[in-house]
Amino acid sequence: MTEIKFGTDGWRAIIADTFTNDNVARVAYATAKWLQQHFTQPSAVVGHDCRFGGHMFAQITARVLCQNGVKVYLASNEFVSTPMVSLATLQHGAGAGIIITASHNPPAYNGYKLKAHFGGPALPSSIKEVEALIPDVCTLLPQTLEDYQKQGLLEYTDMETRYLKQVASHFDLAAIRQSGIQIAYDAMYGAGQRVMRHLFPDAHLLHCEYNPSFMGQAPEPIHKNLQEFAGFIAQNGHIDVGIATDGDADRIGLYDSKGNFVDSHHIILLLIHYLCGYKKLKGKVVCAFSVSDKFKLLCQHYNLPYEVTQIGFKYIGEIMVQPGQDVLMGGEESGGIAVSSHIPERDGIWMGLLILEFMAKTGKTLTQLVQEVYDIVGPFCYDRNDLHLTETLKQHIMQQCAAGAYQQFGAYNIQRTESIDGYKFLLTNNAVVMIRPSGTEPLLRVYAEAPTMPEVNRVLEAVKSVILA
Repeated sequence: MTEIKFGTDGWRAIIADTFTNDNVARVAYATAKWLQQHFTQPSAVVGHDCRFGGHMFAQITARVLCQNGVKVYLASNEFVSTPMVSLATLQHGAGAGIIITASHNPPAYNGYKLKAHFGGPALPSSIKEVEALIPDVCTLLPQTLEDYQKQGLLEYTDMETRYLKQVASHFDLAAIRQSGIQIAYDAMYGAGQRVMRHLFPDAHLLHCEYNPSFMGQAPEPIHKNLQEFAGFIAQNGHIDVGIATDGDADRIGLYDSKGNFVDSHHIILLLIHYLCGYKKLKGKVVCAFSVSDKFKLLCQHYNLPYEVTQIGFKYIGEIMVQPGQDVLMGGEESGGIAVSSHIPERDGIWMGLLILEFMAKTGKTLTQLVQEVYDIVGPFCYDRNDLHLTETLKQHIMQQCAAGAYQQFGAYNIQRTESIDGYKFLLTNNAVVMIRPSGTEPLLRVYAEAPTMPEVNRVLEAVKSVILA
């Protein structure tokens, strides 16, 4: 019997190793029991993204829920994004949403994400309750989905159309389309491909076809995974902005007209600048511990309250739905960002549309808008190394961090250490480094920030040489 534990964002495992029909059924059973405990008329929304086996795993999930008396709204679409499932959960008034996805993980993985009735990630307390209900075995009854549909326990729902209606009601799409902005979009073979093709049929589209293997590339929208996209933009010469989304389309990657990567720290700052500086909106900004402290400076500039959370969007989402919090937006370093005008959920396409609207309404380039942010908080650069280590070495490094064993990294002295989730070291030369183990993959993440990219690279190399010594 495999022990199943949820990480920072759902349960993920390697397909046919521990992510199997039997184990998915066990988690679905626990979800059904949890729904029965908390709702008099339990219901759930179920969908899957473009990963291998998604259709099969979603059907098994739906069958287990139905056989335990839970009404299921199953995606009628071939595949859907995580934000589509979250939105459908809210609109159907369901007790939970389930999407079969491993998000940005390598193609060998699949996963099971739980969404709450309010259209965002399930609260950490709810996830613990579901984990505690996972049985050793779940027997799947012979009834088919057609049987459950006849019984009224299963209903198909078009989540993509629902999402497109939500987009049309919140954005000035005509202004974006008529602005002359030349858009490039890389779906990374993920679940955002049909939506962006529908919204902007004249956009330059890359990897917008169904390919469950993702051509062997983890569909995470970071620069090292988007080299072809960056090169395409740079060589084209006429593209104004490039947008990429991950496997389940809840994370964003961004490029300027020259093919330069605009990381999520800058995207968060751009959105604060747009929502508050231009649209005059107010509210708290909530960011994960790994986000650059520049967001605090921009919040101070606009007199906005802010809060720092543990890493994992579920912690941000938890604050966004608390009564009286009045959260304007929340974001994390990995490209997951949410805003108050939408559901309390990360949404890569929605954030891309906000950036496009910002450019269209102001008539300014992405570079000019970034410079406006720099004029307030100062310029900075950022990068991240993902170190694949043995579990023993990874734990040793984290123990060293906890013990305060590191006094300097090469030429950079440690001036202050913070520890909310992982360890953030404030260094000399206005540099910052953070060390944290991944919550979903067997690796150690090393984040670095400095005034220039050459300095960022020097910091990363200095840290690597010390912790691996």
